[in-house]
Amino acid sequence: MSEFEVVIGLETHIQLNTQSKIFCGCKADSWGDPPNTNICPVCTGLPGVLPVLNRSVVEKAVLLAAAMHAVSIQPISYFARKNYFYPDLPKGYQISQYDEPLARGGKLDLPMPDGSSRLVTITKLHIEEDAGKTVYQNGKRLIDFNRCGVPLVEMVTGPDLRSADEAAQYLIRLRQLLRWLGISEGDMEKGQLRCDANVSIRPIGAEKLSTKTEIKNLNSIENVRTAIQAEVERQIREVDSGKTIGAWTLTWDEDSGTLAKMRTKETEADYRYFREPDLLPIRLDEKWCEEILAHLPELPLERRARFVDQYALPLYDAEILTDERSLSDYFEQAVSFYDGEAKVVSNWLMNDVLRMIRERGVRAESLRLRPKHLAEIIHMVEEKVITTSTGKAMLEKVEESGRNPSEIVEEEGLAQVSDDETLRSLASEILSANPEQVTTYKDGKTTIIGWFVGQVMQKTQGKANPQMVKAIFEELLSKDD
Repeated sequence: MSEFEVVIGLETHIQLNTQSKIFCGCKADSWGDPPNTNICPVCTGLPGVLPVLNRSVVEKAVLLAAAMHAVSIQPISYFARKNYFYPDLPKGYQISQYDEPLARGGKLDLPMPDGSSRLVTITKLHIEEDAGKTVYQNGKRLIDFNRCGVPLVEMVTGPDLRSADEAAQYLIRLRQLLRWLGISEGDMEKGQLRCDANVSIRPIGAEKLSTKTEIKNLNSIENVRTAIQAEVERQIREVDSGKTIGAWTLTWDEDSGTLAKMRTKETEADYRYFREPDLLPIRLDEKWCEEILAHLPELPLERRARFVDQYALPLYDAEILTDERSLSDYFEQAVSFYDGEAKVVSNWLMNDVLRMIRERGVRAESLRLRPKHLAEIIHMVEEKVITTSTGKAMLEKVEESGRNPSEIVEEEGLAQVSDDETLRSLASEILSANPEQVTTYKDGKTTIIGWFVGQVMQKTQGKANPQMVKAIFEELLSKDD
């Protein structure tokens, strides 16, 4: 392996989350629906029908192009027919874009877990329709056309990735960006993000690209990582044994963990592209483009850097809080309601609120525990109105009821017990009832004081001020008998 450099480029197909398909009114998201129930004459390619472009497809694709720092978003782009014959492609061609795509160029900064980074270039971004799905069942080949006409964005990277881990990290960052923009869920298992990997090796120091193979339709990030690594190892074995790498299209069998040859790799000439005669060009005038880009949010890496600078958060915190846009917005709103250090809010979010989010399988924006509620709970804990344990329990109470924390504290009598006379009386009772523990403490095992504090907390149902209780016990236990 040390004698070779790995060169990887990825082609990703991103399913846009529009309500309807790209050229007809059929429902776009048909995951889990019965086969062939979301189809019409347009998406099944019946004679005499005409496609009509879905405006939302263009708008979501432009947002992605801008987020990927496209060198140019084309004011005029054209559709083309990509001709090939698959059982699940009813027209015998796919409406795509070829020589005049929606956007050219671009990049994605790719921070790696080890602190290094990789700049991945984008050669082009174009929109197209999806094909159907072939299912093999009981020795038969069954066709489901539900996916025909689902809108896709295809992005092609340059040969910039140098390992299977880098390829996986690219997909993780891309999926994060898609969800951040709100244009796709990017769920690979549902086919919302699909990846083809072009893989080659070359001697270290060589500049000329070697013959590449293509691994098709990998359906999880882990499969991308494993399949690429397997192909790299296969190519090295071939070269070491004096063989030549063939330009093959490969398929990955997840169950057996093996690669198999599908066919020789097609060239662009095989697809016989020509301009789509049934569709006008996309004319993206300046006004329309400005309206679209007005919805472009601050991007994840930019917000991560700002969180470190503006809120003095550790990079670790900022990374977690900007993993998902809804959580990031939640954090900033909670900070706006809180007049202390942002790190305190971050701690509550990462230690407690994130657990609630994951247990419920929701996003932060869906919580009934609103940012102002979280800020109020933190204030009450810091002002010793309630104990920390009561505050943590309060998160669940607010989430279940949607009520204000102060109302719950008042109605349920959850306010912290800080009355010195009451706490001293309880402490004296416990000391009188437990002479053995008192002797243990006075013999030098002072850590047992935690046990004494726990007894008071138990009697007050967790409402006693633990700092006051500890100080009272220390005072009482320090006195001579």
